[in-house]
Amino acid sequence: MAASNAGLAGTTSAAKARGVLYVHSSPRALCPHIEWAAGGALDRAVNFDWVEQPVLKGSMRTEFYWEGTQGTGAALASALRGWEHLRYEVTEDATVGSDGGRWLHTPDLGIFFAQTDSVGNVVIPEDRVRYAMEIAGSDAFELHRELRLALGQAWDDELEAFRHASDTTRWSGCTRSASSGRPRGCARRSRTVRTARGR
Repeated sequence: MAASNAGLAGTTSAAKARGVLYVHSSPRALCPHIEWAAGGALDRAVNFDWVEQPVLKGSMRTEFYWEGTQGTGAALASALRGWEHLRYEVTEDATVGSDGGRWLHTPDLGIFFAQTDSVGNVVIPEDRVRYAMEIAGSDAFELHRELRLALGQAWDDELEAFRHASDTTRWSGCTRSASSGRPRGCARRSRTVRTARGR
């Protein structure tokens, strides 16, 4: 881009975000409705490449790399809420001045949100950690339960088989670069946790 437009480019890029929508399983009849809902959140028509989900007979899966304004990840996650038998995951990469996010949804558990940092680590707010400590007291097992809840472990456990249905979903727990398609922030799968205070 020309040097004269450098300032404008910096302003524009700061407001942009990117991420991935993973639909881990969807009834075949619901696929066009998902495209319509996602298109509404992205403010443009989209067409997904659907393939069979071998983990659940009769269901389909897809992944879509999106670009939009900050908050698009939340808009996508909200647009897909409420449909039965739908499992999905949305990531939004962190940008300069803005943390990323990760949304997970299953039919039985509903939706879960976690804040993420620039390399994909889950960020647990300090108040949430203190709450877990207060509830658990000296009970290590209760503290473990509370932290698993804060990390969304139940959602991860249910979705893991769907993520590993094929080699193309092997890295779906990580945020990928929308431009290169390569996994980013895969250290998040090690469950490194930062509190918001440490930022």
